[in-house]
Amino acid sequence: MTLLRLAALAVIALGVLVALGPRAASAPRTEGALPHDVTIVIHYSRFTPSVVEVPAGMPITFTLRNDDPIEHEWLIGDDAFHARHRAGTEAVHGDRPDEVSLPPFETRTTTLTFAHAGAVTFVCHFPGHEAYGMVGILTAK
Repeated sequence: MTLLRLAALAVIALGVLVALGPRAASAPRTEGALPHDVTIVIHYSRFTPSVVEVPAGMPITFTLRNDDPIEHEWLIGDDAFHARHRAGTEAVHGDRPDEVSLPPFETRTTTLTFAHAGAVTFVCHFPGHEAYGMVGILTAK
């Protein structure tokens, strides 16, 4: 009798998959599927993940965890924002949600809303860190 029940369940499951057809595999991604909480880990002077997608117009909480024995920073913005930091015209960071300093083995959180769809980068601007590869891309959709 158990074998008969398993066969019946298999037939029902197959019927559901056939009824859904190709829509089940190619369902469009909705904004609700994009994360509202993102964790970025720094280890060996790298951001993981280094590519992030979030919904535009929604508050996103970032948990930034530095697993390295040295200090890092997480600065997120457009090209002009990063140019100011590279040039040293904004060498000191305040308590801004888009500029987070991370002491060794510390975790910080910040919340940002990306009003418009598009891509921005996050970078550690400590000397040599960007050249080493401490760069990531965030795309708001």
